[in-house]
Amino acid sequence: MSDYKKQLLNKIENKQHIIGIIGLGYVGLPLALEFVHKGIKTIGFDIDETKIPVLNSGKSYIKHIASERITDAVNSGLFEATSSFERLPEVDAVIIAVPTPLNKHREPDLSYVENSAKMAAKYLRPGQLVVLESSTYPGTTDEILLPLMQKAGKNSVSGEDYKVGEDFFLAFSPEREDPNNPNYNTATIPKVVGGVTPACLEISVAVYNQIIVKTVPVSSPRAAEATKLLENIYRAVNIALVNELKMVFDKMDIDVWEVIDAAATKPFGLLLFIPVGLGGHCIPIDPFTSPGKPGSMM
Repeated sequence: MSDYKKQLLNKIENKQHIIGIIGLGYVGLPLALEFVHKGIKTIGFDIDETKIPVLNSGKSYIKHIASERITDAVNSGLFEATSSFERLPEVDAVIIAVPTPLNKHREPDLSYVENSAKMAAKYLRPGQLVVLESSTYPGTTDEILLPLMQKAGKNSVSGEDYKVGEDFFLAFSPEREDPNNPNYNTATIPKVVGGVTPACLEISVAVYNQIIVKTVPVSSPRAAEATKLLENIYRAVNIALVNELKMVFDKMDIDVWEVIDAAATKPFGLLLFIPVGLGGHCIPIDPFTSPGKPGSMM
């Protein structure tokens, strides 16, 4: 076990570590609030400077997040927001939760991920954990983040580039936010985690175990990235199916809602979907990302 791993695990166990979250949107902000709720100091980073004074004054700009939660977090002294990425060396774990929209060619735009990763690499110090949460194609963590982090510095003893699992730690854990869901929130949704090395996995699981009801370790970041794609493609396909059936049933003068309610009585083999269109952030985007490379239509 490397000295950095021992030190970081000890910090995590005693809640002496500091969390840094890049991206304070509907994924990053509730995640930050969960860490604070568990007594863990958290610094939120965002390039949108208009968000910073709003958060630091205890107010919310996201509809389903009450301002009272942010006020409590700020008043606890455990949370602050900043646009100064020079402060990244202060944190022990950097969690990247930025958007991955589609460009005009309906290909994944990874510019937010790449820019955030470059910033994390620029200020990377030995012993830090970096976790990507943004929805993306399998291979992003290994192909984009890993090379950047490895070249971020030199081992003080060997003089070689940073080594993952020894000098720094890297993992992928897909976000599973479902805003306004009355039954589940950030803390109660199991968290899939894939580390580049066993040490990376152990440390990232230790971090999330402090705030999440259950962590689900997988063998690699690629497996974790593919998990997110499977979840969203599955939903997209089934929502599209029921949307098509609604149009067919309407032409046959059949009430689709009656059919759905009747079908829902089957106690096995059927997961209910309703004709709502492809809304939200992930569902219209992720099916256009193929396993292995961006930009391929499924």
